[in-house]
Amino acid sequence: MKKSDAPEALLAGASYLKPMQRTDVTEMIVMARIKKGLSWAKLAKAIGQSKEWTTAALLGQMQLTQEQAEKAGKLLGLPGDAVLLLQQVPYKGSLPTAVPTDPLIYRWYEIVSVYGTTIKELIHEEFGDGIMSAIDFKMDITREPDPKGDRVKVLLSGKFLPYKTY
Repeated sequence: MKKSDAPEALLAGASYLKPMQRTDVTEMIVMARIKKGLSWAKLAKAIGQSKEWTTAALLGQMQLTQEQAEKAGKLLGLPGDAVLLLQQVPYKGSLPTAVPTDPLIYRWYEIVSVYGTTIKELIHEEFGDGIMSAIDFKMDITREPDPKGDRVKVLLSGKFLPYKTY
């Protein structure tokens, strides 16, 4: 081994000591996206899915197909192990604390805390006893111009799943 090969050999050896985790892949994706100046929308277009689903997938919340993972890997310059991990069923739910501390995410927690019972009551009144699916689900996030300051418009659409009796 040449002296110049030593860093690569050490890195290769280290990968056997500590296998790459999905959280490592997320960190790689975030950094590569920033370095390459790629938007989530551009990544979504290349992968062939919505920007909302693609962002969730690349942040570790959805499973990509082999074709999608390979496209993402090529665009972001990811190693083979990262591309393989993108194709695995993820452990969903990535918030580091029970009550979110990030201000934007906390506002969603606040919305559910304040309006959750209202949402529940109105869904039950309209549909009956059941839930709104987060699996058979769509989301669209857009900017809504407003003279008093632009607004964030979030459309959530989930299939209603009634509870069954047995």
